Amino acid sequence: MINFSFNRLDLTGVMEFAESAARAEDLGWDMGLIPCNPLSLRDPYVSLAFAAKATSTMHLGSLLDTPMLRHASVLAGSIGTVASLAPGRVHMGIGIGDTAVRFNGLRPSTARELEVATMMMKQLLSGQELEVGAMRPAKLRRANHAPVWIAAQGPKTLRMAGRVADGVWIRLGRHPDNLNMAWDAVCEGAKEAGRNPNDLMLGLIFHTVYSTDPRKAKLMAKSMAAGYYEYSPFLFDRPGFEWCGEDVHLLRDKAWPDFHHHIDPVYSGSLVDFLDDAVADAFAFYGDWEQIAEQLQLVLDIGLPVTHVLPHPILAKNHDYDFLGECAIQLMPHFR
Repeated sequence: MINFSFNRLDLTGVMEFAESAARAEDLGWDMGLIPCNPLSLRDPYVSLAFAAKATSTMHLGSLLDTPMLRHASVLAGSIGTVASLAPGRVHMGIGIGDTAVRFNGLRPSTARELEVATMMMKQLLSGQELEVGAMRPAKLRRANHAPVWIAAQGPKTLRMAGRVADGVWIRLGRHPDNLNMAWDAVCEGAKEAGRNPNDLMLGLIFHTVYSTDPRKAKLMAKSMAAGYYEYSPFLFDRPGFEWCGEDVHLLRDKAWPDFHHHIDPVYSGSLVDFLDDAVADAFAFYGDWEQIAEQLQLVLDIGLPVTHVLPHPILAKNHDYDFLGECAIQLMPHFR
């Protein structure tokens, strides 16, 4: 069975986040996640702690934090504290960092830095001692287990995730060539470490553009495609796509902070309307719920061992649409 995850619960306040997590649980969502950006969002672990007390079955976690902003021991201590409130249903999601590190004028972490942080966290969360060059080994005195997921899309990071992570979040669109490339890289890494790839949890993240206006839906999907090209242009290579417009990094000034996060995705999509419609198809779900369900089924038919699906909501500016509720009613029952 596919587990459905959501990473845009109510972020306006700590209690609001907890209340929306409780509502998501009632609606049938399996996992509630929270993004991490200390300059624009409230502390994620405080919010998760309140959500842990407001829920009883739904899994909770971060998507994503990064060792560029918090040391591995801090990450382990924070998620371990949340795990003590909801044993068996708390996950840590980390990655190289993107918007949050840009806001702080920092660089993303390297794959090696992320690998070291992951191994440190796993050891600390399991209660093991860890040699860190101090007078005594480091040890998390009140350790509570929490699986560590890595969000990845580049081949090097994907292989690393296969070596050390408990779960892998893959976010690179829905084209079969890119998805198969990603899973192959995870499998290579797992085999390098003597692990069975099928022991890993596999989550797929999809920018999900809901709109009954075909023109707006396609423009927003093109903005999502541009966001992938902005950070990972190699994702255009396997499907055979070309970027035939203005330099994407020059366009960024008009689509701050990037094409995935601009406040008006219809406008940011209009900046890249030169992209072929097939490019929109390769990088986002879009349309009404029937169309989105068909697109998700095509992905699942590829045959990857998917355990979690995360539909990341993309909606037109100034919308008042209840994505959390409508997705639970209109999409999730097709895959239960």
